[in-house]
Amino acid sequence: MHLETLNIEEFKNFANNHPLANYYETINYAMLMAENGYDYEFIGLKDYNNNIKAASLILFKPIGIKCFYGYAPRGFLIDYEDTDLLNTFTTAIKKYYYQKNVIFIKINPYLSIGEINKKDYTTNYNSHQNIVTNLINLGYKKLADNLYFEAMLPRFNAIIDLKNFNNQDMAKNTKNKIKKGIRKGLTFEKKDKEDLINLEKLIQNKNDIKSYYYYDYYTVFNKENNIDFFLVSINYDDFLKNSQYIYNVELNKNNYLNSRIINKTNEKYINAKMASDKNLLTYKNDIMEATKGLQENRHEYLAGALVIKYNKTVSIAFSAYNNDYKRFAPNYFLYYNLIKYYQNDYDYLDLNGVVGNFTTLNPYTGLNRFKLGFNPNIYEFIGEFDLIIEPKSYNILLKNGILAKEFNKKN
Repeated sequence: MHLETLNIEEFKNFANNHPLANYYETINYAMLMAENGYDYEFIGLKDYNNNIKAASLILFKPIGIKCFYGYAPRGFLIDYEDTDLLNTFTTAIKKYYYQKNVIFIKINPYLSIGEINKKDYTTNYNSHQNIVTNLINLGYKKLADNLYFEAMLPRFNAIIDLKNFNNQDMAKNTKNKIKKGIRKGLTFEKKDKEDLINLEKLIQNKNDIKSYYYYDYYTVFNKENNIDFFLVSINYDDFLKNSQYIYNVELNKNNYLNSRIINKTNEKYINAKMASDKNLLTYKNDIMEATKGLQENRHEYLAGALVIKYNKTVSIAFSAYNNDYKRFAPNYFLYYNLIKYYQNDYDYLDLNGVVGNFTTLNPYTGLNRFKLGFNPNIYEFIGEFDLIIEPKSYNILLKNGILAKEFNKKN
């Protein structure tokens, strides 16, 4: 067998039918990364009948002096359990990229090593755990397992089985938040590129990502209609009508409770009356806010998302919401509508990363609680490895802190 560069069609045909297929291993993602400082090529291992047995997108970028590192996003498209094939592919890659002054190639394979038990948050591991040992034996350096988002890609992902999704399986708090968004007149709209400025405003606090990155994302994946863009806004007319209706319902309830208290003092009715008084104040404030929004002809976007479509999976690449409108629960409304939008045409919705610390003692407790409220399946992936091609140069980069500067992220 021999390693060679593949043309786009060769790689695309192989990748689309591979069990580890994912949107990171596409020409679209390669073009996106080319806009952000990487070169790229597609490589494949062919047998003597010219059949592709393994392949990968390899991104490469300068690091240090007159050398490069490679990155295979979501790893190689290969049967990792076929040790002989993995050995042959690894040997060929090391020889090929040594000649190109590539010091190492980073991989984070699209391999789940286990599923998280949603009751006690332990991991039910599978046979893919054994692949770790095989990779290490072949010269791959296993990097530290990240609990948070320190690595290139998340190690834990929350994925919804769209065909088996049931509203009743969501957490009670999640269902209540969705109902709140509906009551407050939120609307879900599919938008075009010219409206990306509104998503940029929502994500502007994420200083680690430049604003043009979202435009690049949309542009390259939209070439083949592989991306959708959604925004959530307030329909103040619906907000006002809903608020007036629920206020009147609550007012009738309040009057009834008041009459019960007058006729007979009872702690149960007193507590209910106090809760009803609080609700009436909330609904009255909603009526005032909705009325003002109509009078001022406001049109505000509260949340948004970019969603990548690949084969039978859709993945939320980015999402954000305006924290000033947190009381409207726009993020819950957004995700619920994404589920409903794709449920008939796709099998899975990848909500993107969660953190591996499922206690309340971590800085991402809110993120975990939010995503887990939709009752997704949570998978732990195999993690990151560096295939070291030139050990001496790799160790110099490591000791000089160059690797840390290039890859380390804040929790």
